[in-house]
Amino acid sequence: MNPVVHFEMPYSNRLRMSKFYKTVFGWQTQMLGKEMGNYVTATTTETDDSGPKRPGAINGGFYPKKPDWPAQYPSIVIAVDDIKKSMKKVKDAGGKVLGEPMEIPDVGHYVSFIDLEGNRVSMLQPIPHNWHVPRTKQGKQVRSRRDVRSKSRSSRKII
Repeated sequence: MNPVVHFEMPYSNRLRMSKFYKTVFGWQTQMLGKEMGNYVTATTTETDDSGPKRPGAINGGFYPKKPDWPAQYPSIVIAVDDIKKSMKKVKDAGGKVLGEPMEIPDVGHYVSFIDLEGNRVSMLQPIPHNWHVPRTKQGKQVRSRRDVRSKSRSSRKII
């Protein structure tokens, strides 16, 4: 089963949107630059290296509204193991894939689609978290203090 791992919503004014969700729900936002499409990440729950600390909780983001994009409404992002195979499944089931997967640095490959009910939904083939970190036989990460310090300074978790 493929879980919902992220939500997305469009915005017209990112400062207004950010202030609203912080004031009403206490969410923290991080405004990314043009190189990341002016995307705004939204932290709605505490996370650690393995994701949200509360089971079932997810974080999300906001993208700028664009006049030529279809179905700009709140949507969900579903994690998949193989984005190409999942795109084929969407097409075979009668859905419409919107373009080709794009790479989101340090996150994975992402593409949106329209389901049979006209909903815009997205898929993400995430890169494994800390795939480069050696693990013990029990699956625990092996890290030095130096690795932990450098990771905490440089990483930004979007999901």
